[in-house]
Amino acid sequence: MKREKSCGAVVFTRSGGQIRYVLVLQKKGFYNFPKGHVEGKETEAQTALREIREETGLRPRLITDFREVTEYYLPKRPDTLKTVVFFLAEYAGQPIIYQKEELLGAKLASYEEAQNLPMPAASREILTKAKEYIEKNLSE
Repeated sequence: MKREKSCGAVVFTRSGGQIRYVLVLQKKGFYNFPKGHVEGKETEAQTALREIREETGLRPRLITDFREVTEYYLPKRPDTLKTVVFFLAEYAGQPIIYQKEELLGAKLASYEEAQNLPMPAASREILTKAKEYIEKNLSE
């Protein structure tokens, strides 16, 4: 069996007293969090920060105390197990500039709005865990 590893983050900002999440629109037509393959000897955190910057133009603060892992077999390569590690990342006062070569768009969404967008089930679960973590540990 082959293995692939990607890292990314649930990126959020505070706006008008509300938490808003950055979601990128994949070319396959669904929303997800910024993420991508580990390159060379990068750490998980380095990969997450690089991918966030490449896909959204943002330079957030990474919160590594939150770490969620999801695994699945790739649909087009069922002999390959993909592991994806997600952290939390917070930013303020930066514009989102999405990567037009790899994405169809990016948006800010409240938790409720995000739950109504086309998104993988595993990502919905991670979003819920991120929301709970923020409410418990990062509320102002």
